[in-house]
Amino acid sequence: MELSSDTIGVLGVIALLVLVFAGVRVYIAASVVGLLGTVAIIGWDAGAGIIGTVPHSKSIQYTFSVLPLFILIGYLAFHAGITQSLFDAARKWFGWMPGGLAIASVFANAGFAAVSGASTATAAVFSRIAIPEMLKAGYDKRLAAGVVAIAGTLAALIPPSALMVVYAIIVEASVGQLLVAGFIPGLLSAVGYSAIVLVWSLINPNLGPAIRGYTWGDRITSLPGTLPVVAVIFIIFSSMYFGWATPTEAAALGAFVVFLLALAKGMSMSSLYQALMETAKLTVMIFALVWSVLIFVRFLGFAGLPERFADFIVHLDLPPAMIMVMILIGYLILGCFMDAIGMLLLTLPVVYPAVTALGYDPIVFGIIVVKMCEVCLVTPPIGLNCFVVASVRRDIPLQTVFKGALPFVIADFILIGFFLMFPQIILWLPQQMLNN
Repeated sequence: MELSSDTIGVLGVIALLVLVFAGVRVYIAASVVGLLGTVAIIGWDAGAGIIGTVPHSKSIQYTFSVLPLFILIGYLAFHAGITQSLFDAARKWFGWMPGGLAIASVFANAGFAAVSGASTATAAVFSRIAIPEMLKAGYDKRLAAGVVAIAGTLAALIPPSALMVVYAIIVEASVGQLLVAGFIPGLLSAVGYSAIVLVWSLINPNLGPAIRGYTWGDRITSLPGTLPVVAVIFIIFSSMYFGWATPTEAAALGAFVVFLLALAKGMSMSSLYQALMETAKLTVMIFALVWSVLIFVRFLGFAGLPERFADFIVHLDLPPAMIMVMILIGYLILGCFMDAIGMLLLTLPVVYPAVTALGYDPIVFGIIVVKMCEVCLVTPPIGLNCFVVASVRRDIPLQTVFKGALPFVIADFILIGFFLMFPQIILWLPQQMLNN
């Protein structure tokens, strides 16, 4: 009996989910299912011919070149050691408040996120820098570990963000507009996390005691150490915002500036080699994921599944807001078992057409779905940032890190609802960018 393309499409999705949950790597599962499914629909010669061109045809896109450059910026910044000065300055400016060191960790994380773009790298760096300082000052382990885990997720939202670039590539949205759009939500997220720290510390002063003794002179003299990060943020953001450079050119400028700063700080050749190798490894991993899922997307296109799913969603007798909430709950559940990039790559080809058919702006949905990915970075059982913090700080149990991150997850849900109700908060900067 000959199967219809719809049936083959559904069987392909089921096969992919079974393989992924069985432990098969996403790039292997997606490429194999995509190839076999395409061949089943249009035959071997045509199917293999089309699928064989995907890696090359997609890799030569100019948009893709921004990804390794953003990754390089983060690794150069890490190996150049420019993070310690960020935390020192934030500690002197915010340490006097209840939970001040935790608040300093949030804003120092936000600063490093603006030159990093990788959440796990940010969490690992501040697990070494901020947590020892907080524990030395008598902070509760839950607060110290939880705030570093959640603040690390800011790298997924604040430009440059590798996750944003992956989203833009999959849905063919403007990389520049999407990166610029993440700035205000990222800043609001940092403020929200700081508010949670402040309220938590006011309710229980033993969680995060204030640090006294810093003068205004200490605070002002700490600012020059933050100038390298400020310079990189200004170069990347302003060049994209005012249209002086494409996202790729802005990323190249940022990487060049960080490279010069790293040399000025005495970066060794071995550290430079390590930064380049880590950049290459992560780039290859992400490209392999993107290629495989684009093969799977071709298969879904031949099966006609995205259009059918969008038509089904649009004709549901439910308000669009309710449907969006259901989609986000699905992301939350899926995030318990998958990493952020894999989750985006597998879901967007089907979900994105339905969301746009409901009338949601692609930029708004991009920020919302990346924000959901942030939540999944600190929720069990995967919670990659929590695992990173626990692996770096072996004296803090994993369950303590998860407990410490929970109050901040509540803040994330509130912010997501806020962005859905007031999407203009997300769209304002990209609209100004277009006007310029």
